Order: sequence, then structure tokens, then C-alpha cells
Amino acid sequence: MSRQPTRRGRPRAFDRGTALEAAMDVFWERGYEGTRVSDLTKAMGLNAPSLYATFGSKEDLFREAVAHYNAPDRSPTTIALQRPGPVRDAVEAMLRDNVREYADPDTPPGCLIVLAGIAYSAETEVLRDLLKSCRDEDRARLLGRIQGGITTGELPAGLDAQRLASFLMTVLHGLSIQARDGASRADMEAAVDMAMLAWDRTVDAAGRATSAGPAPSAPPA
Repeated sequence: MSRQPTRRGRPRAFDRGTALEAAMDVFWERGYEGTRVSDLTKAMGLNAPSLYATFGSKEDLFREAVAHYNAPDRSPTTIALQRPGPVRDAVEAMLRDNVREYADPDTPPGCLIVLAGIAYSAETEVLRDLLKSCRDEDRARLLGRIQGGITTGELPAGLDAQRLASFLMTVLHGLSIQARDGASRADMEAAVDMAMLAWDRTVDAAGRATSAGPAPSAPPA
């Protein structure tokens, strides 16, 4: 009898979304400059020609990975700042939800948008600008939420929304770097506690200044 040919199993279907998640994790861990195409192909389960055919260049893949990471339905910052309720609660949720992600053992520590933009060459300056624009968008969302609270009277009219937003984004980005350096979740939560204490004192001081009104003018000499 002639031997029947062995039937091969059906090839597993390629899942583009899974491959993109894998690429995102590599960029998240290594940054753009530190990531080689071989790192990507190994993580994504693709050879280089398939990677280029599916996603374009390494830069194209990075852009798509950043967009996926920062999508409104998965960004802790966007989700928290869109929540209804008091502005303070939204701000605290923004910080604590990001800490939860930074400390997640199933993902690289810290924030891709912050960490991947630290080291760049002149040739990849456009990607640094891409990440800066993402951070600027987050700051604009935060600023808008604070200004909205001032408009509705929830926050005092004398509150400096610009400076408060800058302070909070500095805290958020600093937490990302601390996470990459190995800070525990407890330590990062303690930093959030301090940031919210600063929020309360800043808002209270602005409220007292607003209630007091302008200082009386000095009498004529």
C-alpha cells in the first residue's frame, strides 16, 4: 500500500490585534531607539517581511502602537477625567488608576508615552514630538476639567488652573519614572496622597483669597 500523505493542521489565523499588543509591550519596555526589528518579530510571531507588509516600517508600527496604547477607551487618564462627579474625585482617580497600571505585573512598569520619549536622536525627533503631543493632550484634558470646575463654581475663581494642571502632570510623569525604577505600589500611592493634600491646600487657599476679595488700597500720603 502506498502511504497516505500526512494531513497538516490548519495554520493558526493571524491576529493583528494580538501582534500589535505584543509590539506595544516591546516599545513600552525598550523605547523606540532601544527596540530592534528582531525584538519585534520575535514578540509578534512574524518574520520581517510579514511585519513590513502588515504594519509598514518600524516607525509606522510605533505610531500605531502609541495610538493603541493611548486610545480613549483604555487610557486611565482619559477615562478618569471623563467621569462625572467632583473634579477632585476625577483627579484622584486619574493618579490612582495610572499607579495601578504602572504597578501591574503583567505589563512593563510605568507609562509608554512618558518613558519611550526620554531618549531620542535627531533622526527620530518627529517621534519625540508625537509623544509630547500625547502628553500635551492629557494636560489639556486635565486643564479643561479644572477650568470646568471653576466655571461651575465647584472650584474657587481665584484658583490658578494652569499651574495646578502642570503640577499634577509633573506628579503623574514622575510616578511613571519611579515605577520604572522599581518603586512599590505602596510608595506610589503615598505620593498620590501627598499630591491630593497639596490639591486640598491649594484649593482652600484660593478659596480664602477669593472670599477675602481685593486688598484695600493704601490711604493717600
